Amino acid sequence: MARGLSRALGPLAAGARVALVAPSGPPPAAELARAVSLVSAWGLEPVVFESARSAHPRARYLAAPDAVRAADLETAWCDPAIDAVFCVRGGYGAVRILDRLDAGRLRAARPKPLYGSSDVTAVHEYWAETLGVPSWFTPMLATRALLDDDAAIDGLRRAVFEPVAGRSFARDGAVALVPGRARGILVGGNLSLLAMTLGARRRPPAATGPRIGLLEDVAEEPYRLDGLLVSLLRAGWFDGMTGIALGSWQGCGPTDDVRELVEELLVPLGVPLVWELGFGHGPGASSIPLGVVATLDAGERPSLRID
Repeated sequence: MARGLSRALGPLAAGARVALVAPSGPPPAAELARAVSLVSAWGLEPVVFESARSAHPRARYLAAPDAVRAADLETAWCDPAIDAVFCVRGGYGAVRILDRLDAGRLRAARPKPLYGSSDVTAVHEYWAETLGVPSWFTPMLATRALLDDDAAIDGLRRAVFEPVAGRSFARDGAVALVPGRARGILVGGNLSLLAMTLGARRRPPAATGPRIGLLEDVAEEPYRLDGLLVSLLRAGWFDGMTGIALGSWQGCGPTDDVRELVEELLVPLGVPLVWELGFGHGPGASSIPLGVVATLDAGERPSLRID
C-alpha cells in the first residue's frame, strides 16, 4: 500500500505547483479566494481547476457535473507538471465520480500528495485500494473550518512542508477506552463515507493485514452513527483491525451519548481504542496520513506515531 511513499506524502518545496480541485461540493468564491491566497503565501503556485469554479446544472450541492469533477481529479493527478492535489471542499459527490476514473492511467502516473477529508474519504479509499498509494486526511482548504483556525492551518502546513516519518499526533483530552498498543496501516476517515462505499461492485477485495482504523463524523445524530457503525461491523470492516482511533464528532449530539455508543459497539472488539485524537471536523483538526504504518499508544497520554 505504500508504493511511492516518499513522493505521495511529500514534503513539497517552495515553488511547487498545486492543483485545487473540487470532487465533491462547491467552494464559496470567498473561501476559494482565501485558499488561493493561503497556498500562495506558503510559496506554492496554485492552479485552480474548472470544478472549483463552476456549478452542477441541477444540484447546488455538487461543484460541477460529474464528468468535470472526475476529469479534473484525474488530470491533476496525472499531470507531471502538478506536484500535489488539494481537494478544496467536502459535502457530497465524490462517490459519484469514482467509476468514471481511469484506474490504469492513474496507476501509471507519478504519485504525489493528495489532501482532503470528509467526503474525500471516498477518494482516499480509492487511492489506497485501487492505486496502492497513501494520501493525507486533512481539513478542507477552501472552508472556514480551516481558514479561520490557526492551529488547523499550521497542521496542514506541516503536512505539506515537513517530513512525516516519526511524527506523533496527540490531543489534550484524548482517552484510552481500551488500553494497549497497536501497530498497523492507517485506514478510514469519515464514518458516513466509509458506510456509503460498502459493497460497491467494482471495489477491490478488502485489505488484509494489521490495520488501525480512524473514524470521525460531523452533524450525524447518535442513532445515525449507531446505524453506520453497525453497517461497518456487519460488513467486516473491523476484521483484522489491531487498533481504533476516534476523532471529532462535531454536531453529532451530546458528546456523552456518542461516547457511550462507541463504547457499547467498539469496546467489545477488544483492540486498543482511543477517544478524541484530534482529527476530523473539530477545532484544531490534525492532518494525518492514511496508508502508512503507525503505532497507536492507548495509554495515559494516547498518541499516534507514524513509523
